[in-house]
Amino acid sequence: MEAIPARARAYVACVALAALLCLLPLPSLHTPWWAVALLAALYAGCEQITRWRFLGTFYPVLLAGAFLLPPPAAALVAVPGALLSPVAGRPRALRRIWRAAELVVAVWAAARVHWALGGRDAVVACDFPYALLPALAAVLAFCLVLSVLDGGILALAERVPVRRAWRGLFLRSLAPIGVHGLAGLMMAVLWRSPYGPFAALLVLLPMCVSAWVFAQYHRERAAHQATIRALVQAVDIKDGYTRGHSERVGHASTMIARELGMDDERVEVLRFAGILHDVGKLGVPTRLLRKDGPLTPEERRVIELHPEYGHEMVRGIAFLGEARAAVLHHHERLDGSGYPYGLVGTQIPECARVVAVADAFDAMTSTRSYRRARPVPVALEELRRCAGAQFDPRMVEALVRALGRHGWHPAVTAGEEPHVTPPAESRLGARR
Repeated sequence: MEAIPARARAYVACVALAALLCLLPLPSLHTPWWAVALLAALYAGCEQITRWRFLGTFYPVLLAGAFLLPPPAAALVAVPGALLSPVAGRPRALRRIWRAAELVVAVWAAARVHWALGGRDAVVACDFPYALLPALAAVLAFCLVLSVLDGGILALAERVPVRRAWRGLFLRSLAPIGVHGLAGLMMAVLWRSPYGPFAALLVLLPMCVSAWVFAQYHRERAAHQATIRALVQAVDIKDGYTRGHSERVGHASTMIARELGMDDERVEVLRFAGILHDVGKLGVPTRLLRKDGPLTPEERRVIELHPEYGHEMVRGIAFLGEARAAVLHHHERLDGSGYPYGLVGTQIPECARVVAVADAFDAMTSTRSYRRARPVPVALEELRRCAGAQFDPRMVEALVRALGRHGWHPAVTAGEEPHVTPPAESRLGARR
């Protein structure tokens, strides 16, 4: 953000002051300054490479310093790299000061915990597995300090609500920083071995390769998600009557999936399934989607092809997994009267049964230009009435329970101009 609130600037100043206090004992330390300089230069070089390549922050060198050096000297290792590394956004100077200050405090805390638990002696003596315990405690301290400080800046600079600012920060950072901590411990042990610092540097090579692979994976996912957003936006533009419908179906699908106890990976797949369920409308002539008046049997058959069109569009996106089946089968009915294949009961993929309920629920609770939204209780009652014939009763009850806990906020998905005759796709409501 260009304009940093005054309270956020004050917060950064307080953290910077704490960092200076951590570094205050430096002049009285008896430490190998060549090691401090080498680690600081190594960290600065790694930061330059990883930041320009968008690989994120590289912590093994910092944690190796925490395992090798006294706390103030270990904290000093972070300063040059943090002050010189590229930053996004302005004011750049303040952002660099903030990054340096929080890393100094976090590394100092990690080194302090490590030394207090006798970790330095364990590293020097290569005393395994005891050396792992102080290292683990130091990594936990490092994660905790970063999470606390990052949550504070989110609340003050980004105006994230306080109750959400710290939610999940510690747990999300624990696994990646834990891996970096193990690499840092290997560096420290090799550094103290007869092979010296050169052997320790070899640890960074596989870490750099794994970080690059991880970054490539996330870039590929980001590209796929950008493609998905573009497809959904194209559908919204083509069929303005249902603008925003896909995103809400994705949200309702995740609510059902979580209520059913699905793991996070499947929940994410169901979200994509809900978002993409109507992407096949891109293959339907716009004049049919927006036609006034009744549809002919031939026109209805053309519109009923949209699940197959959608499946053809997304089947090459590998990470979607079973979401592709949901796109194809979300208009199937348990009694076999749905389309495109007339599947019966459990022949319909589970993900498609989830999306079918989410799709129908949002269609009923959204205000369109040709009718008012139904109240949520009325829509749920209609879903229950059709459960067993059209919808899977498990999915309906899961949605009812989820809404009882979290509620629902339907949105207007079309313009305010009245329109008496509903569009063609909406006139298939009985088939939803």
